[in-house]
Amino acid sequence: MNKSSRHAIGMALALAAQPILAQESPTTMANEATSSTPAESGNDPFIWLEETRSVPALSWVRSENERVDQTLGTDPRFAALKAEALAILDSEDRIPFVSFTPFGLLNFWQDARNPKGLLRLTTLESYRTDNPQWETVLDIDQLARDEGREWVYHGMSCLPPDGRRCMVGLSDGGKDADELREFDMETRSFVEGGFLLPESQGDASWIDDDTLLVSRDFGEGTLTESLYPYTTRLWKRGTPIADAPELFRGEPTDVSAGANLLRDSSGTIQARTAYRGLSFHERAYYLQRGDEWVRLEMPEKSALFGIVDGHILFSTDVPWTTGGSTFPADSLVAADLEEWKADPNGAAKSLVWAPGERQTKQGAAITANSMFVNLLDNVRGQVLRFDYEDGAWVSRRVPLPENATVNVSASDDESDQILYSVTDFLTPTTLYYSDGSSVPEIIKTSPARFDAAGLEVEQFEATSSDGTQIPYFLVKPKGMVMDGTTATLLSGYGGFQVPRLPGYLGTTGKLWLERGGAYVLGNMRGGGEFGPEWHQTAIRENKQRTWDDFIAIAEDLVARGITSPEHLGIQGGSQGGLLVGTAFTQRPDLFNAAIVQIPLFDMLRYHEIGRGASWIGEYGDPRIAEQRGWIEPYSPYQKLAEETDFPTPFFITSTADDRTHPAHGRKAAARMSQMGQAYYYYEDMTGGHSGGVDNDQRAKLLALQNVYLLQQLMGGSGLHEEEQARP
Repeated sequence: MNKSSRHAIGMALALAAQPILAQESPTTMANEATSSTPAESGNDPFIWLEETRSVPALSWVRSENERVDQTLGTDPRFAALKAEALAILDSEDRIPFVSFTPFGLLNFWQDARNPKGLLRLTTLESYRTDNPQWETVLDIDQLARDEGREWVYHGMSCLPPDGRRCMVGLSDGGKDADELREFDMETRSFVEGGFLLPESQGDASWIDDDTLLVSRDFGEGTLTESLYPYTTRLWKRGTPIADAPELFRGEPTDVSAGANLLRDSSGTIQARTAYRGLSFHERAYYLQRGDEWVRLEMPEKSALFGIVDGHILFSTDVPWTTGGSTFPADSLVAADLEEWKADPNGAAKSLVWAPGERQTKQGAAITANSMFVNLLDNVRGQVLRFDYEDGAWVSRRVPLPENATVNVSASDDESDQILYSVTDFLTPTTLYYSDGSSVPEIIKTSPARFDAAGLEVEQFEATSSDGTQIPYFLVKPKGMVMDGTTATLLSGYGGFQVPRLPGYLGTTGKLWLERGGAYVLGNMRGGGEFGPEWHQTAIRENKQRTWDDFIAIAEDLVARGITSPEHLGIQGGSQGGLLVGTAFTQRPDLFNAAIVQIPLFDMLRYHEIGRGASWIGEYGDPRIAEQRGWIEPYSPYQKLAEETDFPTPFFITSTADDRTHPAHGRKAAARMSQMGQAYYYYEDMTGGHSGGVDNDQRAKLLALQNVYLLQQLMGGSGLHEEEQARP
């Protein structure tokens, strides 16, 4: 990972709520609206819930949250489930993942004593021990207390090669938008009078000690329809940002646009590049030559991949014909760096790597002398090392365990030091280290969080409606009787070329599998498990294929006797929330539980809500009649009908989510309430799209979800009788 990239630590997708007051829900007033089919904004009785923090909307949210607290939250199993989840999330013996910096190994850590987190450093020698000695760099909890803000750490971007000057991202409540502040790694403090950028989308990159490349919200006329920046400025220290000269400008119709710095592994700037996001999946690229921006003759579904061994590398999602050669989709292509800088569109291109059948790459890491590419082969991971030797590209497979999910966890620009993580559903994560010349050795192992002795993993394929074979993984008790009685949770995503891969189940293992449940992970078209074509065959006019694939997996589970509709639940977040929404509205007979997290749901208005317009490349534009014709047949919000017997869904959103916006889940719940349908709705008042701001919030939401699943799928009271049909 280049040191100019932000230091980011993954968080669990879990949301929770702050204490709330009991108030009458304003849904009652809205229920008196005459329309019952919210096909257009003009007759949608719940459009007022799109106002994120209006008094009526938040009053409704608090009422719904209290109802969940008084139903799911009072289940006798809730306290134990939350305690089990929190023990795992706060465990002191979990692996502290790190990144390499000139100051040592950097880690972001959250636990019971530090719920908002510590940014801290250690040495490699100390990290190798069972009890590393850490030095605190930045205490987010203390900063939040001092400033009275709900700060969530968003990572830092530092100036290579010494890494002293950094811009730290801080989000108030977990929104994608954040504030950027200059931080000094030597003094471990924010720089008084240093660079400061107020809350916005966008980023800042260091050019030198006194200059930033800034893409932010600069006021009226600088954000796209998708609410992302499309201008970039050069900001000199000591000058007002308003006076900073503009370096690059896209178009307001772009998804986003901006200028970037192309650095080699030493941190040297080799070029300034820019892009225009024509859609979520398509970009136009430019190279600055003098005062001119030259458009690069690259496919719009391709990307600049990085600099390795004096070459600029490209990745393409579609076949690319250039210079008399055609490179296949998903391949890596190279050009001599100096030749490319002199003549970017005329430089000769050569093939570095092309995928085999059912193979796809999943990103790369670059060290001082090599490139390491994460590869999926039939949804199983491996890492390839690439070097340019004697005029040719040579690849070698890194010796790591097979039949597992394998990733580069961290890499060092100044040496060939590298860390790999290896895991699967039942095996805790193991961290491997290599200095670049040695075989990777185990350096850290996470303890088991649940009893996996009686469990096994199998991979099956379901036949979708058009005959395509769709793989899925099943985690189940050994010797399970195939009589349809096993409570089963089916999860998936199926969008944006994002793969869902086997990974240690941790809290799911403890809270669900240990209680006798089975777990299924689907690999539907639309995701990235088998490369760009697997994605592109299920977008826009063909998006229904994703929903068909998911339903086919559910039907296959029933046909094999693994489970039955009475015991089958589904779960997904964001695009996965839309997946779950389409599934339970298209096949309500097939499921008895549906956890709909941070979802898209009203697909006829999604372009108007939050940053929905940025995803038109995935779904289409409902303002265009032909494209509306693709979307309207599956938009879940419009499919909520009074006469249909739906399973009881559990909608989960976040007030601070400025990406998919809580309005989707809010309106779905309000509509079900209007129709007298049973449902749960819970909205975390902080946390944003990525999850709660601390482990206690995450544990609470995990406990609520598992209580819900136990009630719905393993027998139990479900909703209290008086709650079955709310006014």
